[in-house]
Amino acid sequence: MATIELKLPKMGESVAEASILNWLKKEGDRVTADEPLVEIATDKVNSEVPSPEDGILVSCKVNVGDTVQVGHVIAIIETEGGASAPTPQVVEVSVASTTTDVSQSGNNGSVISSGDRFYSPLVKNIAKQEGLSQEELDQVTGTGQNGRVTKEDLMSYLKTRGAAPAAKPEVVASSAPASGSVKPAVEVQKVKGPAISIGGNDEVIEMDRMRKLIADHMVMSKQVSPHVTSYVEADVTNIVMWRDKVKKSFEQNYKTKLTFTPIFIEAVAKAIRDFPGVNASLDGDKIVLRGDINVGMAAALPTGNLIVPVIKNADQLNLVGLAKKVNDLADRARANKLTPDEIQGGTYTLTNVGSFGNVMGTPIINQPQVAILAVGAIRKKPAVIETPQGDAIAIRHMMFLSHSYDHRIVDGALGGRFVRRVADYLEEWDVNREI
Repeated sequence: MATIELKLPKMGESVAEASILNWLKKEGDRVTADEPLVEIATDKVNSEVPSPEDGILVSCKVNVGDTVQVGHVIAIIETEGGASAPTPQVVEVSVASTTTDVSQSGNNGSVISSGDRFYSPLVKNIAKQEGLSQEELDQVTGTGQNGRVTKEDLMSYLKTRGAAPAAKPEVVASSAPASGSVKPAVEVQKVKGPAISIGGNDEVIEMDRMRKLIADHMVMSKQVSPHVTSYVEADVTNIVMWRDKVKKSFEQNYKTKLTFTPIFIEAVAKAIRDFPGVNASLDGDKIVLRGDINVGMAAALPTGNLIVPVIKNADQLNLVGLAKKVNDLADRARANKLTPDEIQGGTYTLTNVGSFGNVMGTPIINQPQVAILAVGAIRKKPAVIETPQGDAIAIRHMMFLSHSYDHRIVDGALGGRFVRRVADYLEEWDVNREI
């Protein structure tokens, strides 16, 4: 029999390590190719590592709670075919994402590995969810290798935390020059909500990890960015008529459905080229204008959670390319098969609240971006139109666009002109456009 060394696979350009959450198989179990063996977690995503071949799981080389570097051997599998090899064969596999986070900024710097003390992504996430400051986490006694704080150490500390001296409120500061000559652009003090009384008929549901991360990310965004929202109503009758005319042939020719989303993304990408100030991030007192136009599209999962897969270089794709990319990402998001790279690197976000029948919304900025656009439901409404014979009232397909932006660096003129330009591109759609 041949022996295979299974290594922790690469999970994205910025991901160098992962924590072992749970072994789905135990030593001695028979496994089949592509069957999940172990669940792992980074600071952005939970994933399952599958078996590369049929065989028997001979040895689990790492324990639950361990933090493992990419490329480290995590298991030995004995395959059923071939002669025994003197040196184990090394196999690297891809991972399947099972739980993802809308945040692209990790824990926003509130908890880091500093000095000689290292904190695993799992410990960082727990510390963030429980509101531990860097100073408080540094005081936790670690029983792991080289004094490392394990999950068990942190959970034990949290049980007795109430008896310990109160920690200072957590302050999250934007980055500033090391000299300290420039004050951070914003300081955020984490505030706990009021105590909740629970009645006998109430049901208490524990948040899953993803919902906790989403909640933290949304609160952080509202605390960091002063949100302003501008609204525009667009006449998208030409788009509706054109799509009705071509959608059947489009699907036949390109083997993918034509929805409204790629049309919206095309208009957004064009408007970003016209107004690059909304395609930015704020680093302390420095504005970072993004060179690429990477549009995230917020999508609801069957669990009710939210995920934002990203279409990289959206301005360089034609409508066919956008349609295929949108459908592929949406399908794999619902099937929990996105990779970490596919939810990172967004520079602007689009969310379709119209898919739930809502006419408009006030979306929350997906940090560290500075703007987000919500598109509402398309509805038939009477509207005044201009004709050569004069004004007339007609039934038109109308839609609201809601543009939320960070008022620290996007003023009302820029934020309003941008959303108006998106509406212009939609309203000027050519009903005779060739694909």
